[in-house]
Order: sequence, then structure tokens, then C-alpha cells
Amino acid sequence: MALISSGIELVRVFELPGGIWADGEYVGTPRTALVQWRSCLSGMFYQVYVDGRYAGATAESEQRQMIVQIPTSLETAVRIEVFAVEAGKADMDFSSELDPLPADSGRVRIVLLRSQNIPIDATAQIYFDKGTGEIDYATPLTDRPIRIWAARQDKAGFTMSRFGAGDFGYESAAAVGFGKGNFGNGQFGLDADAIEWVSPLLSAGVYRFAVKVFDAAGNQSTGNESDEVTVIPGARPAEQVSVSSFDEQTNQLVLSVS
Repeated sequence: MALISSGIELVRVFELPGGIWADGEYVGTPRTALVQWRSCLSGMFYQVYVDGRYAGATAESEQRQMIVQIPTSLETAVRIEVFAVEAGKADMDFSSELDPLPADSGRVRIVLLRSQNIPIDATAQIYFDKGTGEIDYATPLTDRPIRIWAARQDKAGFTMSRFGAGDFGYESAAAVGFGKGNFGNGQFGLDADAIEWVSPLLSAGVYRFAVKVFDAAGNQSTGNESDEVTVIPGARPAEQVSVSSFDEQTNQLVLSVS
């Protein structure tokens, strides 16, 4: 891994005002931030990533601060990371090495694998236990059925190409294979297509989920239930922080958060 995180500490971020009004209030847009850090490393350059995206690099190895652009949304927190890199790699984007960001804080992602065993015109419904430990199959969590369809692997049959290499009646010569779709989730040499569904915002708690598949005639499968999933939504970031009061005798600062 080209990015080095060890040896970097005390990363601090300060939002920079776009201007100051006569009454002392500041204009926060466009939103830029000053990122500062400490490092015990020598001869290294530093890169800053904002929400997993390359935001820039230092101009020399002794630099310990940088101004970066940050998202204007106030609904989600901004993740800012500082890494050290070798001098020759300072201008290279290593965002692919970072851990992916969660889709949304407080949401659960469910992945459905498709196969040729799924009936035509099939739909799926997702249920959960509402935090009680017992799944409520009477009330779907999905607002409408999810349309799914059988995986198309285009298998040719008897004596066409590599006869006998596939399952009975198929040879698997024309099937989509290695590296396509969700590698490792299908049969050997064949891929598995996936459908991903993201839940609405959930409050903090421990939940269990289940999926049922329905065909056009109304027949339904048994519920395929998940293990327990712990949901911890992230705190909503403060829109504005200002100084409410400061006591010089006690050296106590009171902030006003809105």
C-alpha cells in the first residue's frame, strides 16, 4: 500500500469563512477548510482525501497544512484523511486503496443473487423484525415489490462446443465467466449477477431481515432470513458553531451549536 497513516497524528480541520458581515457573522460558502496535522516522518510528502477522493498534496516534505474544498451538504459528515507518500508518488491518486464509504449512515444494504432457478416475472419482498427479534412477514419493508429476473447465461446444449463440460444438457461454453459480475458467488467458471437494495433510514438498534420471492401465480418461497445487523446512524453534523461566552478566570469556553 502506497499510503502511510502511521506517524500522522492530531489532524484538525477548520472551516474557512467566505466573508464576514458587519455584525460579525460569517459567510460559509463556498466551503473550504484548513487541514492541519502533526507528523514524525521525514522526507515524505502528504496527501489529503475528502470523502475518499484525492483533494491534493503538499508542495514539500515539511508542509503540515493544506486548504481543501469540502462538500456543501450539511446533512452528512465529511471524512477527511491525511496520508504520507513517497516524494515521487505525491501527485498520484490512491483513492482506490481507501476503505469504501458507507452508502448512507443508518441504512442497510441487501444483496440478492440471481440464478436460472428464479421463475419468470418473479418479484421479491424484504421484511424485517422492527428491532423486536421476530420478523414481521405481514408488513414488507419495501414500498413495492422488487422486479427480479432469471440470470441469463446463454448456455448452448448437446454437442455444441465443449460437450460434457457443463451440467447435463449444457456445456457452459458461452456462459459469462471469470471476473464478470460477482466473482466467486456463482458456479465454478460462471458468474452470479446481483441486485442490491438499500433500506430507508433506520434508527439505532439490532435488526434481522428476510427476503421472499414470488412468482406470477402468487406462489412464494420461504423467508431467507439474515443474521442480526447492528445499525448505528452517524450524528448529524453541526450547521454552525459560534462562541457563546468565555470566562477568563476559569478559562472556560462555551460554544453554541446549531
